[in-house]
Amino acid sequence: MPKLFDPYQLKSVTLRNRIGVSPMCQYSSHDGMANDWHLVNLGSRAVGGAGLIIAEATAVEPRGRITPQDAGIWSDRHVEPLQRINAFIKEHGAVPGIQLAHAGRKASAARPWEGDNHLQDSQGGWETIGASPLAFDSEKLWRIPQEMTHDDIRQVKDAFRTAAVRSREAGYEWLELHFAHGYLVHSFYSPLSNQRTDEYGGSFENRIRLALEITRTVREVWSENLPLTVRLSCSDWVEGGWTIEDSVELARKLKNEGIDLIDCSSGFNTPDFKKYPFGASWQVPLSEKIRQEANIDTATVGFITNAMQADEIIRNNRADIVLLAREMLRDPYWCDRVLALRFAYRAAKELRQKNVETLPVQYASWL
Repeated sequence: MPKLFDPYQLKSVTLRNRIGVSPMCQYSSHDGMANDWHLVNLGSRAVGGAGLIIAEATAVEPRGRITPQDAGIWSDRHVEPLQRINAFIKEHGAVPGIQLAHAGRKASAARPWEGDNHLQDSQGGWETIGASPLAFDSEKLWRIPQEMTHDDIRQVKDAFRTAAVRSREAGYEWLELHFAHGYLVHSFYSPLSNQRTDEYGGSFENRIRLALEITRTVREVWSENLPLTVRLSCSDWVEGGWTIEDSVELARKLKNEGIDLIDCSSGFNTPDFKKYPFGASWQVPLSEKIRQEANIDTATVGFITNAMQADEIIRNNRADIVLLAREMLRDPYWCDRVLALRFAYRAAKELRQKNVETLPVQYASWL
Protein backbone atom coordinates (compact mmCIF):
# COMPACT_ATOMS: atom_id res chain seq x y z
CA MET A 1 0.00 0.00 0.00
CA PRO A 2 1.60 3.30 -1.08
CA LYS A 3 1.73 6.22 1.35
CA LEU A 4 2.04 9.96 0.93
CA PHE A 5 5.74 9.99 1.77
CA ASP A 6 6.72 6.97 -0.28
CA PRO A 7 8.87 7.72 -3.34
CA TYR A 8 7.15 7.67 -6.69
CA GLN A 9 8.91 6.64 -9.87
CA LEU A 10 7.72 7.47 -13.36
CA LYS A 11 10.05 6.62 -16.20
CA SER A 12 13.58 7.52 -15.05
CA VAL A 13 12.36 10.18 -12.60
CA THR A 14 11.85 9.45 -8.90
CA LEU A 15 9.96 11.86 -6.68
CA ARG A 16 10.96 11.82 -3.01
CA ASN A 17 7.27 11.80 -2.03
CA ARG A 18 3.80 11.96 -3.57
CA ILE A 19 3.34 15.71 -2.91
CA GLY A 20 3.47 18.06 -5.88
CA VAL A 21 3.06 21.80 -6.35
CA SER A 22 0.33 22.41 -8.90
CA PRO A 23 1.00 24.96 -11.66
CA MET A 24 -0.17 28.37 -10.45
CA CYS A 25 0.00 31.45 -12.66
CA GLN A 26 1.92 34.31 -11.08
CA TYR A 27 1.31 36.91 -13.81
CA SER A 28 4.70 38.40 -13.00
CA SER A 29 6.72 38.08 -16.20
CA HIS A 30 7.76 40.77 -18.67
CA ASP A 31 7.63 39.51 -22.25
CA GLY A 32 7.42 35.97 -20.89
CA MET A 33 10.71 36.12 -18.99
CA ALA A 34 11.16 34.40 -15.63
CA ASN A 35 12.72 36.53 -12.90
CA ASP A 36 13.64 36.50 -9.22
CA TRP A 37 9.98 36.24 -8.21
CA HIS A 38 9.76 32.87 -9.94
CA LEU A 39 13.01 31.71 -8.40
CA VAL A 40 11.79 32.52 -4.88
CA ASN A 41 8.23 31.30 -5.45
CA LEU A 42 9.20 27.93 -6.91
CA GLY A 43 12.48 27.50 -5.08
CA SER A 44 10.90 27.96 -1.67
CA ARG A 45 8.48 25.12 -2.36
CA ALA A 46 11.39 22.85 -3.22
CA VAL A 47 13.13 23.84 0.01
CA GLY A 48 9.84 23.10 1.76
CA GLY A 49 9.98 19.44 0.79
CA ALA A 50 7.55 18.87 -2.09
CA GLY A 51 8.61 16.12 -4.46
CA LEU A 52 7.45 17.77 -7.69
CA ILE A 53 7.38 21.48 -8.57
CA ILE A 54 5.39 22.25 -11.74
CA ALA A 55 5.97 25.75 -13.09
CA GLU A 56 2.95 27.81 -14.02
CA ALA A 57 1.14 27.65 -17.35
CA THR A 58 3.83 28.75 -19.78
CA ALA A 59 2.75 30.08 -23.15
CA VAL A 60 4.09 28.38 -26.27
CA GLU A 61 3.45 31.52 -28.32
CA PRO A 62 2.69 35.17 -27.45
CA ARG A 63 -0.97 35.04 -28.52
CA GLY A 64 -1.39 32.04 -26.22
CA ARG A 65 -0.82 34.06 -23.04
CA ILE A 66 -3.71 34.52 -20.66
CA THR A 67 -2.37 37.98 -19.77
CA PRO A 68 0.50 40.11 -21.06
CA GLN A 69 2.38 39.17 -17.87
CA ASP A 70 2.26 35.39 -18.40
CA ALA A 71 5.34 33.20 -18.39
CA GLY A 72 6.54 32.17 -21.84
CA ILE A 73 8.85 29.77 -23.61
CA TRP A 74 8.36 30.82 -27.24
CA SER A 75 11.91 32.15 -27.59
CA ASP A 76 15.40 30.81 -26.93
CA ARG A 77 16.07 33.76 -24.62
CA HIS A 78 13.52 32.36 -22.15
CA VAL A 79 15.71 29.34 -21.46
CA GLU A 80 18.58 30.76 -19.41
CA PRO A 81 16.59 32.19 -16.47
CA LEU A 82 14.62 28.95 -16.29
CA GLN A 83 17.85 26.97 -16.08
CA ARG A 84 18.81 28.93 -12.98
CA ILE A 85 15.47 28.19 -11.30
CA ASN A 86 15.53 24.51 -12.17
CA ALA A 87 19.09 24.08 -10.93
CA PHE A 88 17.98 25.49 -7.56
CA ILE A 89 14.94 23.21 -7.42
CA LYS A 90 17.04 20.13 -8.14
CA GLU A 91 19.73 21.20 -5.67
CA HIS A 92 17.06 21.03 -2.97
CA GLY A 93 15.78 17.59 -3.87
CA ALA A 94 12.68 18.27 -5.95
CA VAL A 95 11.91 17.51 -9.59
CA PRO A 96 11.24 20.55 -11.81
CA GLY A 97 8.28 20.34 -14.16
CA ILE A 98 6.64 22.74 -16.58
CA GLN A 99 3.12 23.12 -17.91
CA LEU A 100 3.02 24.11 -21.58
CA ALA A 101 -0.09 26.07 -22.43
CA HIS A 102 -2.09 28.05 -24.96
CA ALA A 103 -4.99 30.10 -23.64
CA GLY A 104 -7.02 30.17 -26.87
CA ARG A 105 -10.16 32.29 -26.55
CA LYS A 106 -9.36 33.12 -22.91
CA ALA A 107 -6.15 34.92 -23.89
CA SER A 108 -5.66 38.70 -23.96
CA ALA A 109 -7.03 39.30 -20.45
CA ALA A 110 -6.07 41.53 -17.56
CA ARG A 111 -4.50 39.99 -14.47
CA PRO A 112 -6.99 38.77 -11.82
CA TRP A 113 -6.20 41.66 -9.48
CA GLU A 114 -6.72 44.07 -12.38
CA GLY A 115 -10.21 42.87 -13.22
CA ASP A 116 -9.66 39.60 -15.16
CA ASN A 117 -11.48 41.09 -18.16
CA HIS A 118 -10.49 40.91 -21.78
CA LEU A 119 -8.26 43.83 -22.69
CA GLN A 120 -9.21 46.34 -25.34
CA ASP A 121 -6.70 46.76 -28.18
CA SER A 122 -5.85 50.17 -26.74
CA GLN A 123 -4.94 48.44 -23.46
CA GLY A 124 -2.51 46.06 -25.11
CA GLY A 125 -5.01 43.35 -26.03
CA TRP A 126 -4.78 41.16 -29.11
CA GLU A 127 -6.92 38.98 -31.34
CA THR A 128 -7.55 35.51 -29.94
CA ILE A 129 -7.99 32.15 -31.65
CA GLY A 130 -10.14 29.16 -30.79
CA ALA A 131 -11.96 26.13 -32.06
CA SER A 132 -14.97 28.21 -33.11
CA PRO A 133 -15.91 31.90 -33.13
CA LEU A 134 -17.65 31.71 -29.74
CA ALA A 135 -16.82 34.10 -26.92
CA PHE A 136 -16.37 32.63 -23.44
CA ASP A 137 -19.03 35.00 -22.11
CA SER A 138 -20.59 38.36 -22.95
CA GLU A 139 -19.29 40.30 -19.95
CA LYS A 140 -15.69 39.65 -18.87
CA LEU A 141 -14.13 37.47 -21.58
CA TRP A 142 -16.10 38.93 -24.46
CA ARG A 143 -13.64 38.63 -27.35
CA ILE A 144 -14.89 36.45 -30.20
CA PRO A 145 -11.95 34.29 -31.25
CA GLN A 146 -10.99 33.72 -34.82
CA GLU A 147 -11.84 30.16 -35.83
CA MET A 148 -8.51 28.47 -36.33
CA THR A 149 -7.51 27.61 -39.86
CA HIS A 150 -5.45 24.56 -40.70
CA ASP A 151 -2.43 26.85 -40.90
CA ASP A 152 -3.17 28.14 -37.40
CA ILE A 153 -3.38 24.56 -36.15
CA ARG A 154 -0.05 23.72 -37.76
CA GLN A 155 1.57 26.78 -36.17
CA VAL A 156 0.27 25.88 -32.71
CA LYS A 157 1.50 22.30 -33.01
CA ASP A 158 4.92 23.58 -34.07
CA ALA A 159 4.89 25.99 -31.12
CA PHE A 160 4.29 23.12 -28.68
CA ARG A 161 7.08 21.14 -30.32
CA THR A 162 9.69 23.88 -30.02
CA ALA A 163 8.51 24.71 -26.50
CA ALA A 164 9.11 21.09 -25.50
CA VAL A 165 12.64 21.24 -26.92
CA ARG A 166 13.36 24.44 -24.99
CA SER A 167 11.87 22.89 -21.86
CA ARG A 168 14.45 20.12 -21.96
CA GLU A 169 17.23 22.64 -22.58
CA ALA A 170 16.01 24.56 -19.53
CA GLY A 171 16.45 21.48 -17.35
CA TYR A 172 12.86 20.38 -16.83
CA GLU A 173 12.43 16.69 -16.07
CA TRP A 174 8.62 16.56 -16.13
CA LEU A 175 6.44 17.99 -18.88
CA GLU A 176 2.70 18.62 -18.64
CA LEU A 177 0.50 19.64 -21.56
CA HIS A 178 -2.32 21.94 -20.47
CA PHE A 179 -5.46 20.61 -22.12
CA ALA A 180 -7.88 21.93 -19.48
CA HIS A 181 -9.77 24.90 -17.99
CA GLY A 182 -11.35 26.23 -21.16
CA TYR A 183 -8.06 27.00 -22.83
CA LEU A 184 -7.27 26.16 -26.43
CA VAL A 185 -7.23 22.37 -26.52
CA HIS A 186 -10.18 22.08 -24.13
CA SER A 187 -12.14 24.38 -26.42
CA PHE A 188 -11.64 21.79 -29.17
CA TYR A 189 -12.62 18.62 -27.31
CA SER A 190 -15.63 20.10 -25.49
CA PRO A 191 -18.85 20.20 -27.56
CA LEU A 192 -19.79 23.38 -25.69
CA SER A 193 -17.11 25.39 -27.49
CA ASN A 194 -16.54 23.46 -30.72
CA GLN A 195 -18.98 23.99 -33.57
CA ARG A 196 -16.60 23.13 -36.38
CA THR A 197 -17.71 21.12 -39.38
CA ASP A 198 -14.26 19.97 -40.56
CA GLU A 199 -12.15 17.06 -39.29
CA TYR A 200 -11.59 18.89 -35.99
CA GLY A 201 -15.27 19.19 -35.09
CA GLY A 202 -18.45 17.24 -34.69
CA SER A 203 -17.75 13.70 -33.53
CA PHE A 204 -15.80 12.73 -30.43
CA GLU A 205 -12.95 11.42 -32.59
CA ASN A 206 -12.74 14.72 -34.46
CA ARG A 207 -12.92 16.92 -31.36
CA ILE A 208 -10.04 15.10 -29.65
CA ARG A 209 -7.90 15.20 -32.80
CA LEU A 210 -5.93 18.32 -31.81
CA ALA A 211 -5.13 16.91 -28.36
CA LEU A 212 -3.75 13.74 -29.92
CA GLU A 213 -1.83 15.59 -32.62
CA ILE A 214 -0.14 17.94 -30.15
CA THR A 215 0.72 14.97 -27.95
CA ARG A 216 2.20 13.12 -30.90
CA THR A 217 4.20 16.16 -31.94
CA VAL A 218 5.65 16.67 -28.46
CA ARG A 219 6.31 12.97 -27.96
CA GLU A 220 8.63 13.06 -30.99
CA VAL A 221 10.99 15.55 -29.31
CA TRP A 222 10.56 14.89 -25.58
CA SER A 223 12.85 12.27 -24.05
CA GLU A 224 11.36 8.80 -23.77
CA ASN A 225 12.99 8.53 -20.35
CA LEU A 226 11.16 11.52 -18.88
CA PRO A 227 7.49 11.79 -17.87
CA LEU A 228 5.09 13.32 -20.36
CA THR A 229 1.74 14.16 -18.77
CA VAL A 230 -1.53 15.91 -19.60
CA ARG A 231 -3.90 18.02 -17.51
CA LEU A 232 -7.51 17.43 -18.49
CA SER A 233 -10.74 19.07 -17.49
CA CYS A 234 -12.34 15.71 -16.81
CA SER A 235 -15.87 17.12 -16.78
CA ASP A 236 -17.48 20.36 -17.90
CA TRP A 237 -20.10 19.90 -15.16
CA VAL A 238 -22.64 21.23 -17.66
CA GLU A 239 -25.39 19.29 -19.40
CA GLY A 240 -24.41 18.55 -22.97
CA GLY A 241 -20.73 19.14 -22.24
CA TRP A 242 -17.65 17.00 -21.83
CA THR A 243 -18.08 14.14 -19.34
CA ILE A 244 -15.92 11.93 -17.15
CA GLU A 245 -16.74 9.03 -19.47
CA ASP A 246 -15.33 11.07 -22.35
CA SER A 247 -12.20 11.68 -20.29
CA VAL A 248 -11.71 7.98 -19.60
CA GLU A 249 -11.79 7.28 -23.33
CA LEU A 250 -9.46 10.18 -24.12
CA ALA A 251 -7.08 9.06 -21.37
CA ARG A 252 -6.88 5.61 -22.97
CA LYS A 253 -6.01 7.17 -26.31
CA LEU A 254 -3.46 9.54 -24.75
CA LYS A 255 -1.80 6.58 -23.06
CA ASN A 256 -1.49 4.91 -26.45
CA GLU A 257 0.25 8.07 -27.70
CA GLY A 258 2.84 7.87 -24.93
CA ILE A 259 1.29 9.91 -22.11
CA ASP A 260 2.39 8.61 -18.71
CA LEU A 261 -0.02 10.33 -16.31
CA ILE A 262 -3.27 12.31 -16.36
CA ASP A 263 -3.51 15.35 -14.09
CA CYS A 264 -7.21 15.35 -13.28
CA SER A 265 -8.83 18.75 -12.97
CA SER A 266 -12.21 19.88 -14.34
CA GLY A 267 -14.44 22.65 -15.55
CA PHE A 268 -13.89 26.32 -16.45
CA ASN A 269 -14.98 26.12 -20.06
CA THR A 270 -18.13 28.12 -19.26
CA PRO A 271 -18.76 30.97 -16.83
CA ASP A 272 -21.36 28.93 -14.93
CA PHE A 273 -19.26 27.82 -11.96
CA LYS A 274 -22.19 27.50 -9.56
CA LYS A 275 -23.00 24.01 -10.83
CA TYR A 276 -19.63 22.63 -9.76
CA PRO A 277 -19.64 20.27 -6.75
CA PHE A 278 -16.99 22.25 -4.86
CA GLY A 279 -15.84 20.73 -1.59
CA ALA A 280 -13.00 18.86 0.05
CA SER A 281 -11.31 16.47 -2.41
CA TRP A 282 -14.07 17.27 -4.90
CA GLN A 283 -12.09 16.16 -7.96
CA VAL A 284 -10.61 12.99 -6.46
CA PRO A 285 -13.43 10.77 -7.84
CA LEU A 286 -12.45 11.90 -11.33
CA SER A 287 -8.86 10.84 -10.75
CA GLU A 288 -9.96 7.54 -9.22
CA LYS A 289 -12.21 6.66 -12.14
CA ILE A 290 -9.62 7.48 -14.80
CA ARG A 291 -6.91 5.60 -12.88
CA GLN A 292 -9.06 2.48 -12.64
CA GLU A 293 -10.80 2.47 -16.01
CA ALA A 294 -8.09 3.88 -18.27
CA ASN A 295 -5.33 2.02 -16.42
CA ILE A 296 -3.06 5.05 -16.28
CA ASP A 297 -1.39 6.88 -13.39
CA THR A 298 -3.13 10.03 -12.20
CA ALA A 299 -2.60 13.17 -10.16
CA THR A 300 -5.43 14.87 -8.29
CA VAL A 301 -5.95 18.45 -7.20
CA GLY A 302 -8.58 20.63 -5.57
CA PHE A 303 -9.39 21.57 -1.95
CA ILE A 304 -6.83 19.17 -0.50
CA THR A 305 -5.69 20.93 2.63
CA ASN A 306 -4.36 18.53 5.26
CA ALA A 307 -2.00 15.61 5.52
CA MET A 308 -4.51 12.95 6.55
CA GLN A 309 -6.70 13.87 3.60
CA ALA A 310 -3.78 13.64 1.18
CA ASP A 311 -2.50 10.41 2.70
CA GLU A 312 -5.92 8.77 2.40
CA ILE A 313 -6.01 9.54 -1.31
CA ILE A 314 -2.67 7.82 -1.88
CA ARG A 315 -3.27 4.89 0.48
CA ASN A 316 -6.56 4.03 -1.21
CA ASN A 317 -5.07 4.23 -4.72
CA ARG A 318 -7.30 7.12 -5.74
CA ALA A 319 -4.31 8.93 -7.29
CA ASP A 320 -0.56 8.48 -7.54
CA ILE A 321 0.30 12.11 -6.75
CA VAL A 322 -1.50 14.78 -4.75
CA LEU A 323 -1.04 18.26 -6.19
CA LEU A 324 -1.49 21.24 -3.90
CA ALA A 325 -2.20 24.75 -5.12
CA ARG A 326 -3.73 27.32 -2.78
CA GLU A 327 -2.58 25.43 0.31
CA MET A 328 0.99 25.92 -0.84
CA LEU A 329 0.30 29.65 -1.10
CA ARG A 330 -1.48 29.91 2.24
CA ASP A 331 1.53 28.54 4.10
CA PRO A 332 4.51 30.72 3.16
CA TYR A 333 7.83 30.66 5.01
CA TRP A 334 7.26 33.89 6.76
CA CYS A 335 4.01 35.08 8.32
CA ASP A 336 4.04 37.93 10.82
CA ARG A 337 7.78 37.36 11.23
CA VAL A 338 7.30 33.77 12.42
CA LEU A 339 8.73 30.95 10.33
CA ALA A 340 5.88 28.66 9.24
CA LEU A 341 6.87 25.18 8.08
CA ARG A 342 5.99 24.10 4.57
CA PHE A 343 3.11 21.68 4.00
CA ALA A 344 5.33 18.68 3.30
CA TYR A 345 7.22 19.10 6.57
CA ARG A 346 4.05 19.67 8.61
CA ALA A 347 2.44 16.65 6.97
CA ALA A 348 5.40 14.47 7.88
CA LYS A 349 5.11 15.54 11.51
CA GLU A 350 1.35 15.05 11.55
CA LEU A 351 1.64 11.56 10.10
CA ARG A 352 4.53 10.77 12.48
CA GLN A 353 6.84 9.96 9.63
CA LYS A 354 10.39 9.42 10.78
CA ASN A 355 13.50 9.79 8.67
CA VAL A 356 11.68 12.02 6.18
CA GLU A 357 14.21 14.64 5.21
CA THR A 358 12.17 17.54 3.94
CA LEU A 359 14.13 20.44 5.43
CA PRO A 360 17.62 21.66 4.56
CA VAL A 361 20.19 21.52 7.33
CA GLN A 362 20.06 25.30 7.71
CA TYR A 363 16.47 24.92 9.03
CA ALA A 364 16.59 21.42 10.53
CA SER A 365 19.36 22.37 12.97
CA TRP A 366 16.99 24.89 14.54
CA LEU A 367 13.75 22.98 14.23
